[in-house]
Amino acid sequence: MVDLLAADDTVGSPAINISIFGAFVLVTLYITFKASRNNTSAADYYAAGRNITGTQNGLAIAGDYLSAASFLGIAGAIAVYGYDGFLYSIGFLVAWLVALLLVAELMRNTARFTMADVLAFRMRQGPVRTAAAISTLAVSLFYLLAQMAGAGGLVALLLGVSGDLAEALVVTLVGALMIFYVLVGGMRGTTYVQMIKAALLIAGALVMTVWVMAKYGFNLSSLLGGAVDSAGSESVLNPGARYGLSDTSKLDFISLALALVLGTAGLPHVLMRFYTVPTAKDARRSVVWAIWLIGIFYLFSLVIGYGAGALVGADAILTAPGGVNSAAPLLAFELGGTVLLGIIAGVAFATILAVVAGLTITASASFAHDVYASVIKKGNVPPNGEVKVARITAVVIGAVSIGLGILALQAALNIAFLVALAFAVAASANLPTILYTLFWKKFTTQGALWSIYGGLIICIGLIIFSPVVSGAEGAMFPGVDIAWFPLNNPGLVSIPASFFLGWLGTQLSRDKPDEAKWAELEVRAFTGIGAEKAVQH
Repeated sequence: MVDLLAADDTVGSPAINISIFGAFVLVTLYITFKASRNNTSAADYYAAGRNITGTQNGLAIAGDYLSAASFLGIAGAIAVYGYDGFLYSIGFLVAWLVALLLVAELMRNTARFTMADVLAFRMRQGPVRTAAAISTLAVSLFYLLAQMAGAGGLVALLLGVSGDLAEALVVTLVGALMIFYVLVGGMRGTTYVQMIKAALLIAGALVMTVWVMAKYGFNLSSLLGGAVDSAGSESVLNPGARYGLSDTSKLDFISLALALVLGTAGLPHVLMRFYTVPTAKDARRSVVWAIWLIGIFYLFSLVIGYGAGALVGADAILTAPGGVNSAAPLLAFELGGTVLLGIIAGVAFATILAVVAGLTITASASFAHDVYASVIKKGNVPPNGEVKVARITAVVIGAVSIGLGILALQAALNIAFLVALAFAVAASANLPTILYTLFWKKFTTQGALWSIYGGLIICIGLIIFSPVVSGAEGAMFPGVDIAWFPLNNPGLVSIPASFFLGWLGTQLSRDKPDEAKWAELEVRAFTGIGAEKAVQH
């Protein structure tokens, strides 16, 4: 997943692209309006009334998880790097086994609306909820920043607009739509948008996959042979094209893999989806559906990536507007001309809207529920007061993400860096605390705070002093050199450090664990007994 930069020339027909964008926006706006009629309480706004089925939620999770960076970036990485590009797909998919086995059902049984409900269950509410909210906002903001910058680059490229002002207007439009979906539709409207987006994305990928395979007689070996012929080398079929050039790059791959595999189970916007289903069984079913849908999509991406490498060529992709991320659009144009390109562009745009809407409602819910209602007001909130604060927060977060997205786009910040940072923060700050809370009886408030803040600070600190920010070609600030940490992703260091700090903070803590609360948590998490009563409270 790499950065998506604005281009001076256009791919395809702007008129067709605009028409497809507009059709998607009109359909989703109508659905959002219909969904808004049922938003009468916090449970409706945050968790869609908890009446989303497991199958529907699995489709929505797939829509929430498969971002534009995944769709465009993975196809491009496979087209250019071959085998090593597909490793992204493997990491993203395997991560769902961690979510299924360790967190999905337990989180659904324990929490009401947010990740902090679980972390603060048997701890001191104020400090733990505040720490969890800060971590949630950090993950969401970096993820939002990546998607907004990607939206600006993609839409500017496909609509034929150029210049800082035009790109800023595109980012502002995407942000305004995102805010509207969240304000009006809440989680229910966002869920339906994500379901539509997932269906469109998988259908579009299926069409391209069948089309590519048909060109090679539905013979995968022939397709791979075409990719080898285009590249002029069998390196695209062998590991090492990107992550085997040196010992540092091998360590960097291990670090990235840790962040991707462990980060998914700690992503707040993914965890929040488990609270929209009525039972723990539906939570498990939704993850199983998500695994199948995401796995199928990544198999499609393998064919699309190698198809782009074979039919378009790595050199043409790298020199095209948008660089590596242009692989899927260029392949669509090669296969079906302007119409197929417009459809794929529309799907990518839908992808961005769905993901940013999910991130925004998660961040706004975290502040309103965890900070405003639980810490500031200590539970004394007037009817619908929490939802009003969540909506105000959504506007603020949307405005901030628009501003930062414009800066990131114009400064050509690397989107892969921002997405990887979001996963690394989730894996470093959130997951260790979640696992300790659910499985370690002696875990204390001090341990939770050390784990969250320690993982967050170490992760972001190492990123700042890494080659991604300075001291290397393609860095954010190539003219500056403050890099002393050799890896692009800090997961190899920050994730074990967070686990260690959680253990150390607990060992040095003077607090005694609340055994009654631990017993209640254990029973509720593993059996679901008492969960429905807590949800209705």
